[in-house]
Amino acid sequence: MIHMSFIEVSNLKKSYGKLDVLKQINFEVNKNDVVAVIGPSGSGKSTMLRSLVHLEEVNGGSIKISDDYLVKDGIYSKPQEIKRVTSRMGMVFQHFNLFPHLTVKENLEIAPKLVKKEPASEIKNRSTDLLEKVGLIDRANAYPANLSGGQKQRVAIARALMMDPEIMLFDEPTSALDPELTGEVLQVMKALAQEHMTMIVVTHEMGFAKEVADRVMFMDNGEVIETGHPSQLFENPQNERTKAFLHRNHK
Repeated sequence: MIHMSFIEVSNLKKSYGKLDVLKQINFEVNKNDVVAVIGPSGSGKSTMLRSLVHLEEVNGGSIKISDDYLVKDGIYSKPQEIKRVTSRMGMVFQHFNLFPHLTVKENLEIAPKLVKKEPASEIKNRSTDLLEKVGLIDRANAYPANLSGGQKQRVAIARALMMDPEIMLFDEPTSALDPELTGEVLQVMKALAQEHMTMIVVTHEMGFAKEVADRVMFMDNGEVIETGHPSQLFENPQNERTKAFLHRNHK
């Protein structure tokens, strides 16, 4: 078996007018890997992540998920192909984006009902399983307004998992949370990592990156500056910018 990268990003470019937000981004992610993306605010981490699920249009480069191109040399695939590629990914945002007028359970079940056209009983069983998995089965009939930030984010993770994604993308999932609620969300993410879910996590949580990631990618100013195993990148960074960033963020 040839070892194939699951996600392949090459020469990715994105600019708003004269401002280059992403400059020649290149990286690969293997199946079942957890890649943590760290770096200062405004370094292009979120833009890079959002471009993988076509929430941002890029101006150049390629994004390939297993054998399928989302965009190749700056040219996007046909709409149905884009849909097929992006449906393999689940995304969790900084601000949960739950539907306030739906209960927790309804938040989980709405997309599969609309998109997957599968039997209601299957959808119901899956939502129950996933709420148990994230420790919120007792809140199934609550509305988002009555949940803590940590609970909302755990619901958002369960909701993304409802669509059976092969890849989970997390965009600073804990940065809007009070510190005491961060742990419960990271716990769910750790459990996913232990189940070998392929994950790309943009995060400020250096402890999580050290403990859970297979690789850490440091971005600054729209570029990938350095990538390595957590022990190597945190203990012995090669690039001056990585050193400076880690020094500033060393708690």
